[in-house]
Amino acid sequence: MQGLSYHVDIVLCIDATGSMSPIIDKVKENALKFYDDLSVQMRQKSKHIDKLRVKVIAFRDYYVDGDMAMQISPFFVLPDEKSDFQNFVNRIQADGGGDEPENGLEALALAIQSEWSKEGDKRRQIIVLWTDASTHPLEFKAESKPQNYPTAQIPKNFDDLTDLWDGQTMNRASKRLILYSPDAYAWTDIANHWENTIQYPSKAGEGLSEIDYQTILDAIANSV
Repeated sequence: MQGLSYHVDIVLCIDATGSMSPIIDKVKENALKFYDDLSVQMRQKSKHIDKLRVKVIAFRDYYVDGDMAMQISPFFVLPDEKSDFQNFVNRIQADGGGDEPENGLEALALAIQSEWSKEGDKRRQIIVLWTDASTHPLEFKAESKPQNYPTAQIPKNFDDLTDLWDGQTMNRASKRLILYSPDAYAWTDIANHWENTIQYPSKAGEGLSEIDYQTILDAIANSV
């Protein structure tokens, strides 16, 4: 590995519904020091990242929240653009969503289709998704999707979403999916059947308050 450059892209998919206040507040609190803390974790594991980019997708429910159903940032290069990263995260408010389920599968589909870096000798492409809710099936209201629903970018069913994960959009050797999610549809199916996936169970209604920031950093560092 000596002399090779290592580029890492991370997409953070955050359930931004009302019950998620604890984890969103934690993400905001740690946004500014995210790069520094991850760098410490990497050094402890004798690893080094030459270029780190982070993107955020905050999701709610297309059938309840209208234009606020999905908030998507560009990739931010850290630490160079950490203030822009923090500003985006600070604009996310835990609100809406109605009753569960939410549009977590749509957020995951959009994350998979991110503009992943093709730079570097070695690459890692990581999606981290936090939620305390189950998901709408992708077939839900297939004939009456909301006007702002990104139909062209969203698979029609779970099998098509699995094909998207298995396909060429992400590098098979580089990709990782880390889920903080309940034992519910469709997260259990993903954890059981998708390759390169780790699930940490969460309890619906508790806003993932039991997930510690250090655990998140460990999971990311161990996946690189």
